[in-house]
Amino acid sequence: MKIKVKLVKGLAGKTEKQKLALRSLGLKKINDERILDKNPMVCGNLEIVKHLVKVEELQ
Repeated sequence: MKIKVKLVKGLAGKTEKQKLALRSLGLKKINDERILDKNPMVCGNLEIVKHLVKVEELQ
C-alpha cells in the first residue's frame, strides 16, 4: 500500500528528532509531497510528526 505525505507546517522551532524524522521521509520544505510505501519505519516517523503533515492513502 502507498501513502502520500505532504508537509503542511514549517520546521522552525521543532525538535531535532522531528527534523530528522521529516528528513528521513524526504520532506524539506512546506508543501513538499512524497509517495511512500507504508511500512513500520515510515509509520513510526509519521507518528513523530503527525501534527506537521497531511497523509492520504492511495490505492
